[in-house]
Amino acid sequence: MTDWKPASVIRWLLHPASGDSGRLISRWIFLRGLGLIYFSAFYSLMFQIRGLMGPAGILPAAEYLRAVAESAGRGRFWYAPTAFWLSSSSNMLMAVCWIGIVASVLVVLNAWPRGALFVCFLCFLSFVSAAGEFSGYQSDGMLLEAGFIALFFAPHGLRPGLGVGQPPIRASVFLLLWEWFRIYFESGVAKIASGDPEWRHFTAMDEYYQNGPLPTWIGWYVQHFPHWFHATTAFGTLALELVVVWMLYLPRRWRIVLFFIVTPWQIGIILTANYTFLNYLVLMLGFLLLDDRFLVRFVPTRWRESLPVGSTAPSTCEPAVSEFDSASILKTVGTSASGEQGVGFTGFAASAGQPGAQQSCAPTSSGLPDDATHADVGAVGTARPLSGTLYHHLSSLQLVLTGVMFAWIFYASTTLLVWMLWPGAPLPTAPVVALEPFRIADRYGLFATMTRGRYEIEFQGTQDGQHWLTYPFRYKPQDPSLAPGIYAPYQPRFDWNLWFASLGEWRSNPIVPRTEERLLTGSVDVLALFAGNPFPGQPPRQVRAVIWEYWFSTPEEKHAQGVWWTRQLLGLYAPTLQREADGKITVAEWPAASSPKE
Repeated sequence: MTDWKPASVIRWLLHPASGDSGRLISRWIFLRGLGLIYFSAFYSLMFQIRGLMGPAGILPAAEYLRAVAESAGRGRFWYAPTAFWLSSSSNMLMAVCWIGIVASVLVVLNAWPRGALFVCFLCFLSFVSAAGEFSGYQSDGMLLEAGFIALFFAPHGLRPGLGVGQPPIRASVFLLLWEWFRIYFESGVAKIASGDPEWRHFTAMDEYYQNGPLPTWIGWYVQHFPHWFHATTAFGTLALELVVVWMLYLPRRWRIVLFFIVTPWQIGIILTANYTFLNYLVLMLGFLLLDDRFLVRFVPTRWRESLPVGSTAPSTCEPAVSEFDSASILKTVGTSASGEQGVGFTGFAASAGQPGAQQSCAPTSSGLPDDATHADVGAVGTARPLSGTLYHHLSSLQLVLTGVMFAWIFYASTTLLVWMLWPGAPLPTAPVVALEPFRIADRYGLFATMTRGRYEIEFQGTQDGQHWLTYPFRYKPQDPSLAPGIYAPYQPRFDWNLWFASLGEWRSNPIVPRTEERLLTGSVDVLALFAGNPFPGQPPRQVRAVIWEYWFSTPEEKHAQGVWWTRQLLGLYAPTLQREADGKITVAEWPAASSPKE
């Protein structure tokens, strides 16, 4: 770009005709990955949503929405933007999941990507806005933020292919990489700001692999590596999050190097811990560090001809490279979906007839790129008909709305980052608060403090008050002889929430006594969250929640006893509930006061 007038800069950032045509392949990869991540989110909800928030679930959506309506009044639709205002029945919950699954498959198949991404976003936002404690994860906000920006990043049309004539809007590329950067950098800032001595002394990773929400069997082996390895990875984590990620803003070759640093790092996390789709999303965002000049070598030869960067057809002109940044120049040749050659421009300023921009080549074939708008036609001297004028005004309105939305997201996310570095900074809060319900500009800070113990809640039932039978979990560590599995990107939200609950008291975690109540009444939807039902005939008369402390077994214990875990019973976690003859539920035993978990 050679014209630095504000209008030209805005159009260069936001207008599709001046998009980043050097990221067609990376866009294709990212959107396929995003579709798969959406699919994993909706697929996992299919088997859980009724037990989590259905009418007979642990935290019914109807109760939550009723409380929002009472407190927010007419503003309830803004503070809880969800389709479940229409209905929160089991059928409606399942319908939203099925719609999300179908839309995510369309994204993967590159069929109507913008429309499918919009449906995915609405369905997932509907769940997040009504699920209460079961949707309070940073990964949910990451997916919503990336999913919303992707609406502007994706090509339009039913079967756009690589979208050669529709390069991604530059501002959308920036915001997606801005999210990627913040995920790392804000996590590093949170670790330092927390004052956790584990990070300051590089001991944070010594027991990390056993104390996370859902460990893996690979993590068992890594846990037994020597201390120097864990100290090195703790230092490496801080260095990566606080320093290395700034390579994003260095020239192209450094961004490529950065990709090959962060990608193995994320793969290592995926293999040693189950953080749902979080690491998969960060992994896919990382592909935007690469451009087509690098990725084209991995594209099959028969497909390269359709790519501007991979075309072997002779070019009739050469671009005049900007002195500021050659990566910001539009591609010289735009290849349409039909294979016709377009025009080369030195920048959008030249295509729009802006003064000061030098056009260094003449049109070939049709004389216009296939992504040129009616506004561009008028700019190069063609008479603009009435319909073209209307299209121009609509295009300008779209440009303004897109700019406002992007500026709003950038301001809100930047403000949250500034407040991490400078708490109490005098910045307007209204734009941040107004955007908060949509979770498209969150603050991230993963593992600010490290837990120093592993605790597991277990539900047990009895008919006679003497013989207690255990409800088996599907994913949580429970049987010491069973190896921890690898489940991500599948997200077992019930098992995940119980890990967080184990670190606090039952009064702060209502999902535990609510689960006890549902087990006493024999809720089929809640029982489906478990691997089995020890009381198939009728519900138990009493249900209790006990808490254990777990450790990875030593290599010697594993070799001699075949166990992956050792554990110790700590006592009662929550009140023991019992079902009276008239169906009333009462407390049979209260837990003793427990000391805070580390």
